[in-house]
Amino acid sequence: GRDVVLPGDAIDDDDTIASVTRGYRDAWAVVDEIADASPLDECCRDVGAEAMVDLRWVLTHLLEETARHAGHADILRELLDGSTGR
Repeated sequence: GRDVVLPGDAIDDDDTIASVTRGYRDAWAVVDEIADASPLDECCRDVGAEAMVDLRWVLTHLLEETARHAGHADILRELLDGSTGR
């Protein structure tokens, strides 16, 4: 496999919504490439975690975290504009 350089998580003074969104989408392109090339039961590279996990666990975790943060963003939007709904 190839080494992947992950973007930092700091916000720079010159960041915009567009640049952060572009970075997010670019990162997902890398995730898609790795996921497409790997079996779901393949163990991930050891990064010193307590237990090794496989790609299926990582993708499930990413889905859960994305949904959780989308929910948080929706709560903030509701507090700002008062709009609720389905």
